[in-house]
Amino acid sequence: MNGHGTTLAILLLTALASFASAQAAQPEQPDGGKAGSEKEMKPYAQLIADTKVKFDMVPIPSGKFKLGSPDDEKGRKKDEGPRFEVEVEAMWVGKYEVTWDEFLLFSREYTPAMRGRWKDGKRVEVPKDQTADAVSIPKPMWEQEMTPILNAMGKKDGYPACSMSQFSAQQYTKWLSKKTGRFYRLPTEAEWEYACRAGTKTAFSHGKDSEKLDDYAWHYYNSDFDENLDLGHPDWGAAYRKVGLKKPNAWGLCDMHGNVSEWCIDQYIADHYAQFKGRTVKAKEAVAWRKSIYPGVTRGGDWISDQEECRSAARFAATKKLNEQDPNLPPSYWWLTNGYHVGLRVVRPLDEPTEEEKRRYWDPQIKDLLDMGVWQRDREVQILVDPPKEGK
Repeated sequence: MNGHGTTLAILLLTALASFASAQAAQPEQPDGGKAGSEKEMKPYAQLIADTKVKFDMVPIPSGKFKLGSPDDEKGRKKDEGPRFEVEVEAMWVGKYEVTWDEFLLFSREYTPAMRGRWKDGKRVEVPKDQTADAVSIPKPMWEQEMTPILNAMGKKDGYPACSMSQFSAQQYTKWLSKKTGRFYRLPTEAEWEYACRAGTKTAFSHGKDSEKLDDYAWHYYNSDFDENLDLGHPDWGAAYRKVGLKKPNAWGLCDMHGNVSEWCIDQYIADHYAQFKGRTVKAKEAVAWRKSIYPGVTRGGDWISDQEECRSAARFAATKKLNEQDPNLPPSYWWLTNGYHVGLRVVRPLDEPTEEEKRRYWDPQIKDLLDMGVWQRDREVQILVDPPKEGK
């Protein structure tokens, strides 16, 4: 960010048709990633086009489970109930949290395109091969403050990406889908908890108490660097660790508890579960679609969470306090300057959704986000989101 308090603008290109056809094609590939039925689903490694970066996807079976926690669970909070039954469709889930190796491909690809649009006060056209259909362009992160901290925490060779907003995480999944030709998105809250539990009904995917949590998670009590105070976040002397160093759950997913908390697609609503009491609903029906930027939902706990906050049912409300150090006015909706514990994991449903459904998972449905992007210009870029209709 340029430090002058300029308004952050976004680019939402309207050339969706070509992207839609690319998504629909999905040729057969030798990695086991395409399946016609749930029985044919296999683990696979997804290569990101034009790079050497891969990430692993694990098949998760369809099934039913009870979302939330029982009244007598240690550490339970009121927003984890009342419990209700959810039907979850088969899907692939990222074996690991999205790493910086993956996420920086996204932010680095679009930063040069954005900066090239204005030069010496004049409009400069960006070559088409430097832009991406239907993907918005992020500004650089607040490098003076964030980069040294992130370097101390770890950014290369498998550390989980963090500090992105819920909107930024959505845009990453949109970009990833374009690069791979497969539909990727954030999980819903229900899908996330179902994948985390891996068929269990206990507080953690490994059992009912936290005694063995050190084997499965990085959390407040084991994430410090006593041996080297130069490592980790300077205020904590602690940090996340490389993904996959702890044991996986029964379905093969690593770091579902701890390390970094993970964005879901949902708005955080404390009493959201109440409307479903006594019912069985599909995971799609249980989504709290976002109507405002804050608060969003993260799950799983993180490296500064205590053990009970790492439970399968624990919910977290990501509020604007996570961006209170941002010097820009209005604050960035791409990055969380206090979000060093917030990351993401991707899912891919077995059944290909419609283009309208895809856009609901990817695009901003929030008036505040759209309003900030319409007809705005700063020193670097002029952006049009949706030109206002005549008479309005």
